[in-house]
Amino acid sequence: MKLEGLSIIGRGRARRVGPATAPVSPITGARLSPEYHWATLEDVDRAAQLAWEAFLMFRQWPAARRAALLRRIADLIEAAGPMIQQRAHEETALPLPRLQAETARTCHQLRLFATTIEAGWWLDARIDHGDPNRTPVPRPDVRSFYVPLGPVAVFSSSNFPLAFSVAGGDTASALAAGCPVLVKPHQGHMGTSEMVGLLVQQAAEECGAPEGLFSLLYGPGREIGIALVRHPLVKAVGFTGSRTGGRSLMEAAASRPDPIPVYAEMGSVNPVFLLPGALQERAEGIATGLHGSVTLGVGQFCTCPGLVFVESGPATDRFLKKLVTLMQETPPGVMLTADLCAAYREGVQKFARVPGVKLLTSETPLVDPIGTRACAALLQTEATVFLQHETLMEEIFGPATLVVCCQGRGDMMAIASRLEGQLTATIHATVEELVQARDLVALLETKAGRLVFNGFPTGVEVCHAMVHGGPWPATSDGRSTSVGTRAILRFVRPLCYQNFPEVALPEALQESNPLGLRRLVDGRWE
Repeated sequence: MKLEGLSIIGRGRARRVGPATAPVSPITGARLSPEYHWATLEDVDRAAQLAWEAFLMFRQWPAARRAALLRRIADLIEAAGPMIQQRAHEETALPLPRLQAETARTCHQLRLFATTIEAGWWLDARIDHGDPNRTPVPRPDVRSFYVPLGPVAVFSSSNFPLAFSVAGGDTASALAAGCPVLVKPHQGHMGTSEMVGLLVQQAAEECGAPEGLFSLLYGPGREIGIALVRHPLVKAVGFTGSRTGGRSLMEAAASRPDPIPVYAEMGSVNPVFLLPGALQERAEGIATGLHGSVTLGVGQFCTCPGLVFVESGPATDRFLKKLVTLMQETPPGVMLTADLCAAYREGVQKFARVPGVKLLTSETPLVDPIGTRACAALLQTEATVFLQHETLMEEIFGPATLVVCCQGRGDMMAIASRLEGQLTATIHATVEELVQARDLVALLETKAGRLVFNGFPTGVEVCHAMVHGGPWPATSDGRSTSVGTRAILRFVRPLCYQNFPEVALPEALQESNPLGLRRLVDGRWE
């Protein structure tokens, strides 16, 4: 596969204009070829125009045909896996086993959406039969289901070059819904993005898709990204990244003459609450599991547990002793970029400068000319200090966590009530403690999209029931998820047909039910 360093627009490529940017290896600092040319505003307009033309045809494709496209994309990515993984490793420093797992996850979610749209339940087809004899006013025949919104702008994440990138969950769910996709790839893995983009382009051609079904537009978010969001033919946005980036896209979308939805996943500190009975039973085991979760992928997960709340006592002392040892012995890891690593180090120091916060680990002296190597950091404070400094609730993106020692359940409840919206919240407890802590569970239900019991939040299973979302500011819309089959609902809207003749109705709403769908008919599921 030959990389050209050019944006993909429909079946073609953008022109080489302006200066080019070379990717840089976070491992060696070496420049990687080829250099990448940014798309122009004309390219954005061309891609959006093609996407709208494609939408008018693609929205009418039957589910089986869209499913075949999704499966073909998965097959091509799977076949090219080793080549894609090697390039992703060079661009991100993520280890090959992690990238192999991410490839499998990417292909799995493409195929999961294929089976979902074939099943048809997500259409939520509803029929209320009319009654011309009802008095004083006849009841109309009313039928509804979900239809696609239109072209979707997808923004790749930095930390998942495959699963939350060009052919990741946002792209898979948008295509499954019947929406063309315009991807703004992340600048941290441009070569990987081009490889996957070419395979999506190939699959689209092989499956006879209209030309504008997929485009890939390189460029900075403040220019190309904002232009995509503001383009009048783009109808929704999927984003995974920082709160700053998500807010800027939301503001751009809201300022349009026709505002559009932005589904932004913007990170989380993922609080962990350790109750006394669990610590008494397995303090060292919890410390080991927590260490693995915090340092997984050099802490570069949106589900990394950045806050831990414990009640002071002997079991907590054992827990902290084990955790300090494990964190101190963790070898430095290479982060995705030097900028992220610098921000991580500054975040740790910012916390450590707060009066009453202790840094329990010391940074290992290391040779780091590229500035991408990060040491694990463990910090500790008291509940009274934590409640006085809102800055301690901020996310540190990297292998760090802050342990907050509480004097009782009252402290934990006070802290939980102050937390912002989260992707996850975790409780370690005995079953009896969990039952007794219903007040804490009920409070966390208002704060997070996923509650974890006796586990750790890293590792998001791709399945029908998964929710990877949460109240603001974890996401821009806490009613949605970016992982799992509910993700398709972000890119559809309900459409109702009243008193339409049978021959003019979509198959999903016809009386004979030719698609064999599960439907709500006169208030009963059939």
